Amino acid sequence: MTWEILNILAVSAFAFSGAIVALNERYDIFGTFILGIATPFAGGIIRNIALDVPVVHVWEQGYLLYVAFGTIAVVYFFPKSWVMSWDRWNIYLDAIGLSAFALQGASFAIENNFPLGGVIFASILTGVGGGVTRDVLAQRRPMVLHQEIYAVWAMLSGLLIGVGIINIDSAWQTYFLFISIILLRVLSYHLGWHLRFRDMYRL
Repeated sequence: MTWEILNILAVSAFAFSGAIVALNERYDIFGTFILGIATPFAGGIIRNIALDVPVVHVWEQGYLLYVAFGTIAVVYFFPKSWVMSWDRWNIYLDAIGLSAFALQGASFAIENNFPLGGVIFASILTGVGGGVTRDVLAQRRPMVLHQEIYAVWAMLSGLLIGVGIINIDSAWQTYFLFISIILLRVLSYHLGWHLRFRDMYRL
């Protein structure tokens, strides 16, 4: 039940985010649905390809496809003035998707008996893959390439799960990490945290 809820939240958030970006870029209905579907599912596909795991199971989650289609339809057919005003909330939607998919990626790697490096790698790819795909298709600079901290939070999820600090079989620990990553991502955005070290070494 824990993972079903997280998957629904992640798919809804990323589908919503992808559809809003598409509408802001003035995509038609086909383009909006393509971008809205690509955002929540691209991360899992990229992860499976990179880890040499069959991709087919990504498409076997039928109800999640319906969740994505339903979310995109709501966004597309709502009054455009409302939808455009929601763009300011995209950072929060992206944070939810990043957190949930990072946890899902780490869980996937654990279930497939990958070592720590594989768990971290799967967490990063699953967490950031959808957002990167969305931004590339919309011809925007991917968030992962910004100075602000983004992929690090997905890496942190994989590390905590991979070394056993967070037990993914525990619902409360899973939700605690999920909420913590969302808060860290939002704080890093609003407070301007970044990984730029060059200023530290100026003479």
